[in-house]
Amino acid sequence: MMLKIGLIGYGQMGKVIENTARNRGHEIVFIFDVNNRHEMTPESLKNADVAIEFTHPESAFENICACIEAGVPVVSGTTGWINQLDQVEILCKKHQGGLFYASNFSLGVNLFFELNDRLAELMSKYPQYATRLEEIHHIRKADAPSGTALSLLNQMIERIDRLQGWSDQLIPGQDEIQVTSIREGEVAGIHEIHYTSNEDKITIRHEAFNRKGFATGAILAAEFMPGKQGIFTMKDLLSI
Repeated sequence: MMLKIGLIGYGQMGKVIENTARNRGHEIVFIFDVNNRHEMTPESLKNADVAIEFTHPESAFENICACIEAGVPVVSGTTGWINQLDQVEILCKKHQGGLFYASNFSLGVNLFFELNDRLAELMSKYPQYATRLEEIHHIRKADAPSGTALSLLNQMIERIDRLQGWSDQLIPGQDEIQVTSIREGEVAGIHEIHYTSNEDKITIRHEAFNRKGFATGAILAAEFMPGKQGIFTMKDLLSI
């Protein structure tokens, strides 16, 4: 089914999403970014069957709310605003709206989430292993740790009782996961989880080679959303 898709945000990710959408037979009916944000009215938003939002943490919440209030389901991949998700859920109920949110739309990353969750469950019995997460992204990545890293950290904290949080200090507390965030070059995204004892180390790693996998996932989410009400994630899309 061909969709009329609107783009909110037109950075490198937005451009890849545009090309991917057109290649899948969809129509792009508007593109809003910082240069024409004033044109993003309820009337203009209603031209789309679904909007895809990839912007910045400071503007994402407002953009998502505008779509929901206009009656347009929205797919958002912007991270760093998730503390306001409860307010979006209330707005969805009020307007019978729909939001699809993912900190990462890559199929591989979402399988990596499942692997991380299972490994953390196993490692909960072995306190001799110190925990560490390292994530690397391109220099324009605004938030640190990344949204994907925060999702991984939350899984580990939920599964491992001895862990109470995370720290980006060189020497974290014994009940914390050490986190290292690196911003360099054009790295699409690397996430590594390390469990280290005095005798050995266990490491799992996901590396994205480019942004195409993220864009494909975002379009699949857009195709999933028409007619949906509530908040959805990649678990709903992939049935995992």
